[in-house]
Order: sequence, then structure tokens, then C-alpha cells
Amino acid sequence: MQAAAARADWNRVETQVRALIPALHALAQQGPWTAAERTALERVRTQHVAAATAAAVATCALESRLEHMRANKEGWVAYAMYSETELDPIQE
Repeated sequence: MQAAAARADWNRVETQVRALIPALHALAQQGPWTAAERTALERVRTQHVAAATAAAVATCALESRLEHMRANKEGWVAYAMYSETELDPIQE
């Protein structure tokens, strides 16, 4: 999970988190957790929090970029239309 989050591979993070749910439920049904299991669970929890934080930061960055693009949509369209009409004679 940590490596996937570091690569911003959000699909992989999601797959791993979804796989954790049934695995944790199965472990919990086996009885009390051992010290080693609790330690491992804490590591997983820490990685999950870090991955969720990284995803939230990436989401904010993407939202900001999309908002910037929305705010400048008219300029992008005008530039594209101008570039298209200016390049047509060159391409012929």
C-alpha cells in the first residue's frame, strides 16, 4: 500500500484496501489478537492513514488544477481556435 501510494497508483491502493476488509474480519473471528498481530495491524493502519492522506493531497491538487482550467476555459478555447486557423495554411 505504501509503495502504491508513493507512486500515486490509486487503483492499486483501492484494491489493497478492499482486500484488507475481509482479511481483517477473518482474523478477528479467530479470537484475540496476538501481540505480533496487533503490531502488524498498527503498521497497516499507519500505512492506510498515510495512503489516505496522500490521496487527499492529490485530490486537492487535482481539484485546484481543474478549477484553474475551468476558470480559463474561454482562453483555452480561443487559443485553440486561433492556433487551428493560423496553422491551417502551413499544413497545406
